Amino acid sequence: MNILFAASEAYPFIKTGGLGDVIHSLPVALNKLGDNVRLVLPAYRHVLASVDSLRDLGTIDVPGAGNRHKVRIIQAHEDTLGDYLYLVDVPDLFDRPGNPYVHSDGFAWPDNAERYTVFSRAVTLLARWVPGSNWRPDVVHCHDWQTGLVPAFLSMVHNSPATVFTIHNLAYDGHFSQDDFNNLNLPPAWWSPEFVEFFGGFSMLKAGMIFSDHVTTVSPTYAKEICTPEFGNRFEGVLRSLGGKLTGILNGIDLDIWNPETDRHIAQNYTFDDSFTQAKAENKKHLLQVAGLPESDAPLLGFVGRLVEQKGIDLITDMLPPLFEHTNANMVILGSGHMAYETDLMNLATRYPRRLHVHIGYSEELAHQIEAGADMFIMPSRFEPCGLNQMYSLRYGTPPVVNNTGGLADTVVDVSLKTLKDRTATGFVFKRADSESLYSMICSALDLVMNTKLWHQVCITAMQQELGWEASAKQYQELYRAEAEKKHE
Repeated sequence: MNILFAASEAYPFIKTGGLGDVIHSLPVALNKLGDNVRLVLPAYRHVLASVDSLRDLGTIDVPGAGNRHKVRIIQAHEDTLGDYLYLVDVPDLFDRPGNPYVHSDGFAWPDNAERYTVFSRAVTLLARWVPGSNWRPDVVHCHDWQTGLVPAFLSMVHNSPATVFTIHNLAYDGHFSQDDFNNLNLPPAWWSPEFVEFFGGFSMLKAGMIFSDHVTTVSPTYAKEICTPEFGNRFEGVLRSLGGKLTGILNGIDLDIWNPETDRHIAQNYTFDDSFTQAKAENKKHLLQVAGLPESDAPLLGFVGRLVEQKGIDLITDMLPPLFEHTNANMVILGSGHMAYETDLMNLATRYPRRLHVHIGYSEELAHQIEAGADMFIMPSRFEPCGLNQMYSLRYGTPPVVNNTGGLADTVVDVSLKTLKDRTATGFVFKRADSESLYSMICSALDLVMNTKLWHQVCITAMQQELGWEASAKQYQELYRAEAEKKHE
């Protein structure tokens, strides 16, 4: 099948989180299964600087907020996608430094509604006709609120492709004002609780849910959780109304990029054979050197992620003082986010300079080194649509300590007498998102570390899990075919 992926970010061009990883690895997996996937992204400054073989396909005139934009469609080359990366080039909207969604002070770009409406209009035109080509998608797969208007615009097109819309994180809903809605010259009929109106404003995420042919989330448990008030972010009624139109399909990870046997970022490569223990020790030694912590055999904890409330950063900051007081464990943290959390962590690093290293920002190299060098990975998310870092940790034999939610619940098997006996245990799962539960579970994990044989068993079982995209990509293939067939009934 011909599938057009529309997204606001994709590794290696631009990445702010797990969305970027998925938009890289899922198309690759689908292409390996025989589909023809092409990707369209905004032509951010950083993206244009990171691609080659640029070719102009043409210019289209697209309405914005009370004005019209000349939109250049560019075809670019990328090794894994070949010559099938399309860029929507509107310099006034996308030629900016840094993060694609917020400027340097941390606040959202004030014209985000216009930016992603123009992008969605351009994607809609590409879904009907790619200039200079007879290629036409059977399915347009849209991702997160930035592309939520694509299914809405395509609903107005005769004989349009089927549309699938994936919610990667319901907490980011693309909520804008009624003035934005009016200024963008969107169809007045859409301004209704049945369509895009949402608590007095308009939601691009809701548009994707309502107008698409099918909605997916990135794990089965998250698909169930978001239909409840606790996790629904006020969308639970909308989501429940979708019924069978809502499906949870678990994300996979790129087994080539995240592979301890070939990873060029780590000190010593390894598999789950006899070299495992020695290699982990070498990677731990190297990580301690990189982090500027004293060389030690003490257990080393790792964290990589956004420093935001969702990720339970406050649970980590509350837990660290008693952890350092009552155990010999150390920790390395990599991430960026809310300034208050960054400050709290840096203060703790100053207070415990020989026990804690905090790197504010992001480093792909250090992320791999933490996965390979830490003894366990800490991921106490309050909610987690899927999560990728716990799967990276499994792949690297670094048992994760996770909260029982979303994709974490779907991917980590808790250590218990039963799961140790039947050799299915892969990590540690606590049931309440509070610092006491996190601390208690880490202490349980530290106790198991002392039993070398059982700890080694858990690590090896973790590394043997099926974590790639093949099974999930096949589920998407079945979904694409079913929705495309419905379009032609």
